[in-house]
Amino acid sequence: MAFRNTITSLIIALGACVASVGAFAGDPVPVKEVITIGTGGVTGVYYPTGGAICRLVNKSRSEHGIRCSTESTAGSGANLELLANRDINFGIAQSDSLYQAYTGSDKFAKAGPDKDLRVVFSLHSEPFTVVARADSGIKTIADIKGKKVNMGVPGTGQRGTLEALMKALGWTKADFALAAELNASEQASALCAGDIDVMIYMIGHPSGAIKEATTSCDSVLVDVTGPAVDKLVADNSYYQHATIPGGLYRGNDQETKSFGVESILVSSVDTSEEVVHQVVKEVFENFDIFRKLHPAFANLKKEKMLQTTGDIPFHQGTIKYLQETGMIK
Repeated sequence: MAFRNTITSLIIALGACVASVGAFAGDPVPVKEVITIGTGGVTGVYYPTGGAICRLVNKSRSEHGIRCSTESTAGSGANLELLANRDINFGIAQSDSLYQAYTGSDKFAKAGPDKDLRVVFSLHSEPFTVVARADSGIKTIADIKGKKVNMGVPGTGQRGTLEALMKALGWTKADFALAAELNASEQASALCAGDIDVMIYMIGHPSGAIKEATTSCDSVLVDVTGPAVDKLVADNSYYQHATIPGGLYRGNDQETKSFGVESILVSSVDTSEEVVHQVVKEVFENFDIFRKLHPAFANLKKEKMLQTTGDIPFHQGTIKYLQETGMIK
């Protein structure tokens, strides 16, 4: 905790320095607030997503005085904990993890419900993506039982969703020959080296990590379907059936069927209405630019970004922007 407090103090001091520099540089509006977006690992989509949002916010910081930065984190669970501790202003999280944090369920049961969480807007969909070496004999999700599987680091979105699926299937870690806990950046090389048979990722597509695995060795995307998956989707509003288009990765020309979540930009009631309003405004009023900043954004639509699952309230800053633009009354 002392280490975190020291870091926080340094950030506050740095923010003050940046504000002074802005004033001396003759900006129309000096930097008056520094905000941070919690993202994910550098090989995932959350990291460039946070960078894309900050790029648009910073482009106009001489007008509004808000400076945006990103922080690489372990992903959804870490970002929601950082938000609860007010160590970041925004975080990107899977819709299932967000729902669990808001209601204090599953892995957030010990911490209890965080009713201060607020949706800013949703982003790309994230199919539950299972990649197996082609020589492993894995054709369906049932075939990963008895194999060497990377479950991911505890607290990550991929680990949480895998555990939900395992519960639905009646599996435990003992059903795998190996239950690895590799970082997302390690799993493609481990797959191709034969250290694991299966890598699992909650990710928007196309993904650099999946491309690395399918390019470096013969590997296949596996359908995640069946009665247990259908029931999981039916019983939980934050899940939805999803598909991964064919042709995105070498050796995977056919569409892959799965289920998935939404990635959501999240904040809290303690982040001011003015700041959230400005973030939403910069993304939505530069929407064509935003969609070109990562391939996973190519099919985003404003209307869909304002329709989230899990019944978490929108931030008042988002509502303000929607009201002033006539998107809602």
